[in-house]
Amino acid sequence: MPIASTQAGTVAFLEPDLASSAAQRGWSVLPASYAFPQQRPSLEEAQEYCRKLARSHYENFSVATMFLPKHLRQHFFNVYAYCRISDDLGDEVGDPEASLALFDQWESELDRCYCGGAHHPVFVALAGTVREFDIPKHEFSDLLRAFRQDQTVARYETFQDLLGYCRYSANPVGHLVLYLCGYRDGERQRLSDFTCTALQLANFWQDVASDYLRGRMYLPLEDLRRFGVDEPTISESRFTSEFRELMRFEAARAREWFQQGLPLIAQVDRSLSRDLDLFSRGGLEMLNAIEEQGYDVLSRRPALSKSRKLKLVARAAWSRLI
Repeated sequence: MPIASTQAGTVAFLEPDLASSAAQRGWSVLPASYAFPQQRPSLEEAQEYCRKLARSHYENFSVATMFLPKHLRQHFFNVYAYCRISDDLGDEVGDPEASLALFDQWESELDRCYCGGAHHPVFVALAGTVREFDIPKHEFSDLLRAFRQDQTVARYETFQDLLGYCRYSANPVGHLVLYLCGYRDGERQRLSDFTCTALQLANFWQDVASDYLRGRMYLPLEDLRRFGVDEPTISESRFTSEFRELMRFEAARAREWFQQGLPLIAQVDRSLSRDLDLFSRGGLEMLNAIEEQGYDVLSRRPALSKSRKLKLVARAAWSRLI
């Protein structure tokens, strides 16, 4: 799905043969498969589109869904496909103005999904999920609010400001999972918010260097001042004792949020509890990986080894048998 600017200044999902024109303008070329098709796909075609997208983009997603009841898997594929493309419209385009215009198009299609007449395969498939589980539209549009914010906000003054971003960038995903699994109450959503925010924080701390290269920094500015860290330390990848203490503090804070969300695992059925346990432990293991490399996230991106991932999956699989 290359993008190109029209004379009116809008941006459209265009045909693959315009890729070179988009590249000349300095914009990234998104997969051609993201484009709106000329003809509305059948429900079966739309569902297959979402399955392929989910399985090809995120290996851990396929691992998690193997623990879900079969009747829920397609719905998870549909939701994931929406989240995947939404995220890519912000991160893979390379031009904030273009991304904002694409988000407008994408949200218009979300509106059509709720009132009938959606054309893109993601929304053709998602419409049935929305109806079956009575999912409020704001859970999807809140994600777009966060992705739009990424195009205009590159720094966060306080931790509370960062939590405000996580409210829209991370927490709706947990709500969507709960809706699909039959849970609609505020208390479970509150516990889910702790876990989703913690996962978002762990991801931020893992990607400090790469996010900075994209022009974004999620470390709160008040924390940088508190620990005596300036931005050149990050831009020049200078790992100092002050930066180490900053990251130690941030990792500990993320652990606290994981701990506050753990009670949710005991408040849902076994199939969902396994997934929650898997992702919570995966996030905590990421924090462990950050700690084990001495909190130096500037010279090397922390990552879970294959053996660690296998242990997490084996533990979840074992719990399925007992």
